[in-house]
Amino acid sequence: MPSLARHALIGAGVVLVQWFVLERLVIYGAAPDAVLLWVLWMSLQYGRQTGSLAGFAAGVLADVAYGPWMGLNMFLKTLVGFFGSWFSASQRELLILRPGRTFVVALVTALLHNGLEVLIVALETSSRSLSLVTADWLGASLYTAVLAFLAALFYER
Repeated sequence: MPSLARHALIGAGVVLVQWFVLERLVIYGAAPDAVLLWVLWMSLQYGRQTGSLAGFAAGVLADVAYGPWMGLNMFLKTLVGFFGSWFSASQRELLILRPGRTFVVALVTALLHNGLEVLIVALETSSRSLSLVTADWLGASLYTAVLAFLAALFYER
């Protein structure tokens, strides 16, 4: 199977797993974002163009699947795909292989991604809810980083 088709099917599968499984594993209002991790991995592994395209495609699928704001996931995932490739090739290999580094990179990326999402949602809805900061920003970022750590542990073996 060609590489593009294989990655497209994997990306669609990640969106479906996110939608059907991970959105049901909510802890105190926070859910992990496997789509974000997949886009970051594609960006680190294959570079800026592939990461941006993967972020765009996964974001559109995520918006269609469960997003009340059409285009928000697409925009944020494309940014992650674009900026995730700012590391040199030697640094990318180190970030992918080590579970501790994977946790830190996923945490920083999720904090930026979820922070922008919370900011846009708060401005759009004029909300001042503390749960936006605690659950949707900090909790979901930590949950996503833990998911990345576990994935890196299994990937290493």
